[in-house]
This record gives sequence, C-alpha cells and structure tokens, in this order.
Amino acid sequence: MLFSFFKRKKGKQLHTIAFYNLENLFDTIDDPDTLDDDFTPNGHKKWSPRRYKKKVNKLAKTISEIGNGSAQTPPVLVGVAEVENKTVMDDLIASEPLQGIDYGYVHYDSPDERGIDTALIYHRGSFEVLHSEPIALLVYEMDGLRDTTRDILYVHGKLNGEEVHIFVNHWPSRRSGKEETGYKRVQAAKTIREFMASLEMKIPDPNYIVMGDFNDDPSSESIQTLMESTTLYNPMEKLHSPERGSANYRRSWSLFDQIMVSHNFFNYKKGTHSFAHANIFDDRFLTEWTGKYKGSPYRTYVGRKYLGGYSDHFPVYIQLKYNG
Repeated sequence: MLFSFFKRKKGKQLHTIAFYNLENLFDTIDDPDTLDDDFTPNGHKKWSPRRYKKKVNKLAKTISEIGNGSAQTPPVLVGVAEVENKTVMDDLIASEPLQGIDYGYVHYDSPDERGIDTALIYHRGSFEVLHSEPIALLVYEMDGLRDTTRDILYVHGKLNGEEVHIFVNHWPSRRSGKEETGYKRVQAAKTIREFMASLEMKIPDPNYIVMGDFNDDPSSESIQTLMESTTLYNPMEKLHSPERGSANYRRSWSLFDQIMVSHNFFNYKKGTHSFAHANIFDDRFLTEWTGKYKGSPYRTYVGRKYLGGYSDHFPVYIQLKYNG
C-alpha cells in the first residue's frame, strides 16, 4: 500500500492528527522487570505470537484509515498509549497496512509497573522532530509511596514547517475509584501547565497539541484544571454524549480520549495550520456487531476471554488545514 499522495501540495488536503489507546499492546516475551506475565504464551491470557500479530495488523489497519472520510492521506501524527516497548512500535509501523507510509516514532520507557508507555507516530515527510523528552509525573499514594505511572511524552517539532509542541498523555487510572484517584489526574494537569509556563518564558505564543487517554471526561476537574489559565480549546466537549464516546464501561459512554489545541490554530496566516474539525473514529468495523454490547469497541479480551478484536477504545482525531 503506497501513499504517494503524501507528495501532493500540502495546502490541498486536511492533515489528520489522532490519538489511540491500543489496549495492552504487549509482545509475547516475559520482561522480568514488569508485570507483563499475563501477556505471555504461558500466562492467563495465553498471549501467543499468532494473537500478537493479528492484533498488530488490526491496529495498523485502523491507524491507516483514521479520518479517511474527509482527508486524502493517513494521519500525519498519531499519539498512542498502552505500548510495551520499542519492539511493538517497530512491529506496528512495519506491519502490512502501514508499510507504504514513511512513519517514524518517538518512545521512551516509563516507570509504569506494567511496563506500558505512550509514543508518538509521525509521518517523516510531514513532521520533523526537533526535541523530545519524557516529563515525569510525580504522584503519590495516601501512604506516601510514589505511584509509578506513565510519563507525559513531550515532542517539539515542525508540522509542514510550522513549529508545534505536542504532549501525549495516559493519566492515572480510576481503578481504585474515580474520587479516590482524582487528585492524581489533577496533578497531571498541573504538571503540563507548569511545563507550558516554562516554555512560554522562552517561546512567544507556542502552538500546543495536547492528546491522550486522560481517564477523565471533558467536564472533569482535571481537564478543567488543564484548561484554566491556558490558551487551549477542547473540541471534544461537543462530541461527548450519553449515546457516544471513545470507551464504554457497563453500558455507559465515556470520552477519556481527547485532543486539545491552542487558540492560535484558529488563525489563517500563511504558513500556519487552522483547526477544521474533530471526531471519534467509531466506524462499524471497530465495534461489536451483535449482542448487548452492540456498538461498543470490539476489544481484544474481556477478562481472560479472547475476542480477537482491536481495542477497548476508539481512536479520536482532529484535522488541520494548512494555509498555503
């Protein structure tokens, strides 16, 4: 599959920027330093090379099609969560559905005890990485011990020549309760705001793209904390409804997966990008087709039961138009 149309004049099409929680993209090898035992051939989930390859191909197919209803090309940037290591990232971008796209990626190992990280996939012809680093998220349990959660991935680069500052997030989960863990996600928001403040001391009016699985909805305290005193706009607010979201838990929709942009993406100055629209990529092939969970994300596992689907999250995306 060769995407030669990436060579077309950049002002002639929309540019898709996506985020996708890949739901436990583990290789099959046991890492003695992380809690990945379930995702091995002898683990509870019987995670075999065949199942792994099938999942990689399904995820790659999805990535290649995000936003294709309105864009002429695959995504130029894709933030991902729940990837184990560089091996799975290499396998993902080398898989058949993505082979014809010149993708690279930025990834760092995080201190997460399960060994899952975030990463940013980018199209080399559209995006140039200038700098990247992991931002440590320092949150603590009530007993004072650090919760070794995912770092925040920061990437500074040029999208079609325009400088952008990207944050890829996978904030602490609600596993111990929404209210009990809320302070951790508020701290994540404050961590990004502090980092932005340091950037703004050196760079006037930076372009921000903040994406991730925030484990909170647009109206949650943590997201509102992130929006305070910043120049961010959250187009996902208008997408969340009782009938639609990016994940479904106990038949209730959430929109934990979001992409926010700074307000300077609403100008039309030559050589810049303008925000066009946002959406959830919930095409039928990504959903359960029948039964009581019809319409929900078609996931890889439910507990230990193997379904062979894609992910328990739908991707979300925005599209930008280049002002040539």
